[in-house]
Formats: sequence, C-alpha cells, structure tokens
Amino acid sequence: MDTFGSVTVAGDGTPVTQAQAIRDLVDDVVLADEVGLDFFGVGEHHRPDFAVSSPEMVLSAAAARTTKIQLGSTVTVLSSDDPVRVYERFATLDAVSNGRAEIVAGRGSFIESFPLFGYDLSDYEVLFEEKLELLAELLRDQPVTWQGTTRAPLSNQRVYPTTEKPIPAWVGVGGSPESVVRTAKYGFNLFLAIIGGEPARFAPYIDLFKRAQDEYGVPHRPVAVHSPGLVAETDEAARELVYDGWLKSRKKIGRERGWPPPQPGDFEAEIETGSLYVGSPETVAKKIATTVRALGVNRFDLKYDQSEVTHAVRQTSIGLYGESVVPLVKDILAGR
Repeated sequence: MDTFGSVTVAGDGTPVTQAQAIRDLVDDVVLADEVGLDFFGVGEHHRPDFAVSSPEMVLSAAAARTTKIQLGSTVTVLSSDDPVRVYERFATLDAVSNGRAEIVAGRGSFIESFPLFGYDLSDYEVLFEEKLELLAELLRDQPVTWQGTTRAPLSNQRVYPTTEKPIPAWVGVGGSPESVVRTAKYGFNLFLAIIGGEPARFAPYIDLFKRAQDEYGVPHRPVAVHSPGLVAETDEAARELVYDGWLKSRKKIGRERGWPPPQPGDFEAEIETGSLYVGSPETVAKKIATTVRALGVNRFDLKYDQSEVTHAVRQTSIGLYGESVVPLVKDILAGR
C-alpha cells in the first residue's frame, strides 16, 4: 500500500499537525510490516494538505522499526530533483534498511515543486526525459559519463554509497503513452496510477509497454497498479467513512485541474465499476483480484490515506487489508 501523507483529522474533526501526521505515518508502516504486507510507498508533495516533502527521511525512520517490508517513494518528483541526489538518498535508505529500498520516480501529480526549486514548467518534458536517462545510468552502480542540458555533465563519476544489490526502480505513469514507452526505453518497471474509471481500460498501456520493450530489445519488467481505497468491517461503514473526504478532495482537485464537478452517482460508480476500492474485506478482495486478472499485473498498491478520517480508521484499514484482504486475494487468484 501507499500514502501521499495526507493530514488526518482528530476525533473532533480538526486537522492534526503535519508533524503528528508524519509520526502517525511511521506507525502505519510499522503496522503494515506486522500484518505481512510486501511494500509501503510514501509520496512526495509540497502543499498544505500533504505532510511529506522528503519520503526518504520518513522511510528511514520506518526502516529502523521494521524488518521485512519493502520501502519506496510513490512518487519521487524527479523533474524537480537531482538524479544524483536521488540515487544517493535511496542508496543510503537501502543500506539502513538492509536492502529494502525501492524508487518510484515520476513527474508528480502536482506542480508545486517546480517554482519552489526554481524550475520552469516550459521545460517539463526535457527535465523528466534527461533526468530519467541519468537515473537509469546511476542505477547501474558504475562510474557514469553523461551530458545533457538540465544539469552539469558527469565524466567517469562514481556516486556513493555503493549498493550491495541493484535497487528496484519504477516509473509512475498516469496514462500517457509516451511515458509508457519512455519507461520501457530506460529499463524501468512500470507503475500505473489508476485513480478513476474502469481499470480494464488501462490494458492497452500494458500491451504497449510489452511491445515497446520488445522493440528496444530489453527484458520485460514488472507492472504495478496504484488505486485509492479503504477497508472497513462492512461495505456500508466503508462508504460512510470515505464519502465526505472523497467529495471534498474531488471538488478541490477538480477546481485546480479544470475537471467537471462530481455528479450524483459518481462515488457509487467508482466503487462498483471504477477505481475506488472501498468496502468490506470480501468486497475489496474480489475487486482487486478482478483487476489483477484483467490487467495481468505483478503488484496491486492500495492508496489507503483517504482524507477526512482519523488515524485510527486508517490503521483499522491497514490491519484488515493485511490480515483479511491480501489472503483472500491470493485464494481467489489461486482458484481456492
């Protein structure tokens, strides 16, 4: 599962501090490890509704309190970062976690980091293309010679710390065919963000990823899916917990991005046939299994941090997900 580090609310409905949200998030990773989940991702944002601007710091704190779970970013906004520093931070995380670090690089779903770090949005494409190319070279953990237009060149430069094994690296993609092809070109795993509509409509992107890898002559890499949701004891309880936050977030982000306002029935449609995984363990497990079968993906990632809910609600969701949903999904996929 993963989180954007959104700020939870206290029992009286008031937001907790961002500092408390970060401490709670570390506790969530510990719980996810205890209930046997495979991976926990933390997204990078630079805005008031999300508390995490440095995923690696949070993940390092979690690494000290966990033993098995893989730890990664979802995503690292590579366009407004330096690939050398990204590699160094994750190589350090990999060392302190005993080889459990993963990188999910992307352009990000928000643009606040561009003015914050002095980047021009008109360079959106070239920044990501060049920096992804450099990150791919750095991940080989060998001396790098590279030249582009977005940073100083490197000449036979070794970057430290070195790693004991390759760090798994993904590219987060929101639905651009060009991004899918670019992911194949540089040899990354594909992480599809499916946040609305029927999941099966993304099957052509996965087919494109396979064909692009064949054209570039590179091995087929794993594919993951990320979608939002929340697990509660019953379908009714889950829907009641999620609806207010979903509506508020949908309106706010819709205004920022020029989306039409949500219509009556949109919430229910996203749960029934779309990409909102909300309900009891049985309901969520069946829907995840359907998506995994339809798309043939290697990993399903639940974005569990629904807004306008308490930390206790999120922890209940994590517990049910790890202890009930995941075993049910495995049983369904195995035909049991």
